[in-house]
Amino acid sequence: MKQRLLAWCLFVLESTAVTPAFAEQVLVAVAANFVPPFHEVAMEFEQSTGHHVQVAAGSSGSLHTQIKNGAPFDVFFSADNVRPKLLEEGGFGVKDSRFTYALGRLVLWSPNADLVKGEETLSSKNFSRLAIANPKTAPYGLAAMQAMQALRIWEKLQPRNVIIVGENLGQTMGFIESGNAQLGFVALSQVMEARFKGKGSRWEVPSNLYEPIQQDAILLTKGKDNPAAKALIKFMSGPQAKAIIERYGYHLR
Repeated sequence: MKQRLLAWCLFVLESTAVTPAFAEQVLVAVAANFVPPFHEVAMEFEQSTGHHVQVAAGSSGSLHTQIKNGAPFDVFFSADNVRPKLLEEGGFGVKDSRFTYALGRLVLWSPNADLVKGEETLSSKNFSRLAIANPKTAPYGLAAMQAMQALRIWEKLQPRNVIIVGENLGQTMGFIESGNAQLGFVALSQVMEARFKGKGSRWEVPSNLYEPIQQDAILLTKGKDNPAAKALIKFMSGPQAKAIIERYGYHLR
């Protein structure tokens, strides 16, 4: 299960729903930070509608590139609002279908309950490796870099060569969980997963230290005639999906 969530992957959600004759399948590209809550959302969606959901997870930048190169996704849940807009402008997304499904929150987290005590942790010598997602392709990695630059820590850490970069947030969390890094910047939603919740130590990074993480979704042109894709978009604005998203620590608009 862990590998399916962390790596570039494609998985089919298990469903207990009785499949009606009109059931369709929707192929969804999901930013790595949103995989845990989306798994629950998709399960609820399948049980409510009978449609089937397939998910491909990765960094927003990599998924964006795949979509432009012809990947057959119907819906894209990005970790930013830039790439969905670019897809719409480029004709890869359905006009006026973009919407904000969550506002992300950045945390510094360690499985060591005594390590993270606040921003002063970054200035300490109590760690040899700190993991972040790739700032070029992962919005949470960019936010981590912005936060450290705002704190004037980024330049100080470069000579120590302590920062290791994950391709996406899933891999970044993998570095931390495996001990390859003692701590790292991840999404709050990741440490709200049942297997991490209440464990370790964390510092919720003040939102004024990084640009807002506005996570937008878009119906892609390949999914414009797919009833399951349209139904999923509608389901995301309903109370079931919103309750799950909030439970994972996101803010809603």
